[in-house]
This record gives sequence, structure tokens and C-alpha cells, in this order.
Amino acid sequence: MARETGIKQVAGNRKAYHDFFIDETFEAGLVLVGTEVKSLREGRVNLRDSYAEVRNGELFLLGVHISPYSQGNVWNHEPLRPRKLLLHAREIDRIAGKVNERGYTIVPTKLYFRDGRAKVEIGLARGKKLYDKRADMAKRDAQRDVERALRGRGEE
Repeated sequence: MARETGIKQVAGNRKAYHDFFIDETFEAGLVLVGTEVKSLREGRVNLRDSYAEVRNGELFLLGVHISPYSQGNVWNHEPLRPRKLLLHAREIDRIAGKVNERGYTIVPTKLYFRDGRAKVEIGLARGKKLYDKRADMAKRDAQRDVERALRGRGEE
């Protein structure tokens, strides 16, 4: 029996990088039901405005919208249900400590399949202020102008 290899990205959360400084990332497994996996394989997921929370020593992903599977009929899942994340206990303790101490938020940055298993990359995030967002946009614009100038010069 051949296994699927490699990484297939299903969804990314570009808004997380716009709104937060991502200091550290972790890879976590997801506890899903069958129709959720099928819907993920179709790419029908939205990570916008989602976050993770520690409850009773376990990590849960909240606000992720996985659309109902088109052929799921009566066994379909609830689109916005909380989903348990699978991490080692020491990783959960470390994340919980940082969230409580320093005011970090846990945000999902991307969702993908690794060797056929659904994984989510979560990041410890600090909120950006408006001036931080403006500085990032200015830096991005300057980089784009430099690349445009270099590209234009090479064609002469």
C-alpha cells in the first residue's frame, strides 16, 4: 500500500502575519471527523479570525470554518465546532505559560496535509500596532521598487 508523501497546503492565514508578529511556531495534529477531512481535501476551509485556546491542559482551535462536505448528508459536521489540537503536554504547558505571562495569542498560520495527516501550524503571536503595520507596508513597497528597478535595468 503506497502512502502519500510530502506536504500539501490546504489553507494559509496571511491576515495573521499582517495583524501579528509571529515569534514562534509549532506543528500540531487535529482531531477531525470524516466529513471534515474530505472537506479539507477539497480546500473548503477558512482560517480568518481563528485562534487557539488552552482549556484544562488541552489546546483547542476555535473559529476555523470548515464547510460541510457536499456529499455528507446526515453525517455532516458542524462548520465552526471547536477542534482539539494534538501536541505534547510539555509543549502545551510552554505555550500556556507564554500566553498567561506575556500576553501572547495563539493563531493558526497554515493548515496542510503531511503524509496524509491533517496538521496545523500555530504561532505564538504578539499584536501589531498601526504604526508597525505601516512600517511593514513601507518596507514591502521599497523592496518592490528595488526589484522593479533591478529588473528594468537588466533588459537594456
